[in-house]
Amino acid sequence: TIAKGIGRQGKEECWLIIAAEPGARLGIGFDADLDEAAMRAAALDGSIEHLLTWHTVAPGDFFYIPANTVHAIGAGVGLIEVQQNSDITYRLYDYGRPRELHLEDGVAVSKGERYARDRWHKSVAPRSSQQLVDGPLFLLDQVAGTPSPDIAARYPAALLVIPREGEVEVGGEAIAPGGCALVTSLADVRFADNGICLLARGCADAA
Repeated sequence: TIAKGIGRQGKEECWLIIAAEPGARLGIGFDADLDEAAMRAAALDGSIEHLLTWHTVAPGDFFYIPANTVHAIGAGVGLIEVQQNSDITYRLYDYGRPRELHLEDGVAVSKGERYARDRWHKSVAPRSSQQLVDGPLFLLDQVAGTPSPDIAARYPAALLVIPREGEVEVGGEAIAPGGCALVTSLADVRFADNGICLLARGCADAA
């Protein structure tokens, strides 16, 4: 699906690749700048798929997707998506499937621009603690084992815990990879010494 998810000022999101078949790709941004008329025409005739920049991916690739960036997930990609709190997505093109499109709203807010991969992409070591997003709309960290004091200080209140490897325990309940838990405090979470998980929270001053 080629889609642009937004709120009134746009929706920021990010993708951490956890599995990828050989040649798996993400479409983010365009090979050349498009104006609204060209984007609308490309969405109508299906050529928009071929105008996107397709990035070959591997496990550990991390992409931040700025608001109003047109993007698509290709076949053979497994990823974890974390985003600014928003329930709006504008779909420009859907490969002929019968889901609703939002062409005029989507074209109006989407940027027909190249994706600045050098700025927005990083590699994440598989068994490391690493800060992935540092606001202003949300925070995201990968944690190996129990969070260090500096990471814990970023999560003083409610947060999401997303296991990648190994289980975490919340209130006596095991949360396995593929699951997610909303907790009121890090003190409510028991981390496996050999586990890997993501921590995420929205920022209080986010619009």
